[in-house]
Amino acid sequence: MSTDLHRGPLHASHVEVGATLGAFGGWEMPISYPGGGVVAEHTAVREAVGVFDVTHLGKISIIGPGAADFVNSCFTADLAKICPGQVQYTLCCAENGGVVDDLIVYLIGPDEVFCVPNAGNTAEVGRRLADAAPRAVRVVDQQQEYAVLAVQGPGSAELLAAVGLTSAGMEYLAFADVEYDGMALRVGRTGYTGERGYELLPSWGNAPALWEALLAAAGPLGGRACGLGARDTLRTEMGYCLHGQDLGPDVTPLQGGVSWAIGWHKPAFWGRDALLAERQRGPSRRLRGLRATGHGVPRPHMAVRSAAGVPVGETTSGTFSPTLGTGIALALLDPGVRPGDRVEVVVRGRALPCEVSTPPFVPSHVR
Repeated sequence: MSTDLHRGPLHASHVEVGATLGAFGGWEMPISYPGGGVVAEHTAVREAVGVFDVTHLGKISIIGPGAADFVNSCFTADLAKICPGQVQYTLCCAENGGVVDDLIVYLIGPDEVFCVPNAGNTAEVGRRLADAAPRAVRVVDQQQEYAVLAVQGPGSAELLAAVGLTSAGMEYLAFADVEYDGMALRVGRTGYTGERGYELLPSWGNAPALWEALLAAAGPLGGRACGLGARDTLRTEMGYCLHGQDLGPDVTPLQGGVSWAIGWHKPAFWGRDALLAERQRGPSRRLRGLRATGHGVPRPHMAVRSAAGVPVGETTSGTFSPTLGTGIALALLDPGVRPGDRVEVVVRGRALPCEVSTPPFVPSHVR
């Protein structure tokens, strides 16, 4: 593994238990753990509880007079619609409407916002914010000040209670700053698996103790440590976008199916004019779900054809769904392709029949 990759505070723990490690967003992260692999980890999250190390995610604080108003003038979602103590999914767009990143923002108060961008885009999001910020507003990179641990699954609240955390009853997309075992800890009712879940942000140095406590309590609940392999199959089943595949500089929110994260009535946000124009004329392609009806697994960047053999788009994400027992994919398709249509994905030169659908592929249990 390249020594140029960043390593989080739990790296030694992952190595000790024999995790399979891989590069992701410039970080060396656990892909899966011994004792079952991706399918067992995926199943644990759907049926019990899984604990993920997602410390590679970025952490940026925007602090100063009017910080929240400033952030609201940059990102797409309307931050004025939530209150301090709540979390919001939003998008950082370029002036042409392409997605620089999709990220989570924590509204601390009118003068402080905490952002969690994707790992590979943290520097660019921070640069754009810093370049645009008023003199009195500071943009602070806190990447190596906090770890991020995700506790996901129907048993997630029970697991938090088992380690003595009292935030288990908070509403979806809320967060609280608490003290746990003498340490400051931010707890958010968030996640990217489609199950009830929480994301915990301990300090970098306190992360190993919290990780070990969570894993010790997870075992009796049928839970386990989970890697980024399971995180990918889980989010694909939900139709959640992955930046760099389903969203990107050449994919707009309208094309990627996340235009619900745009505050269309706001007077300003990055990419507003381009997105309003695209909204008026209609996007040239749309992200759809594909469910294989034959034997095979679609993967990213595979051609999609109509039943008559006419090219209609390309897959952006694709995997085997452990829950459904079949191949699934997300694909950018011509706007005329509708849910219920039959298409073919070209898998290694062979036509894999699929049905077009509207994600999620499995029911959401986030609330």
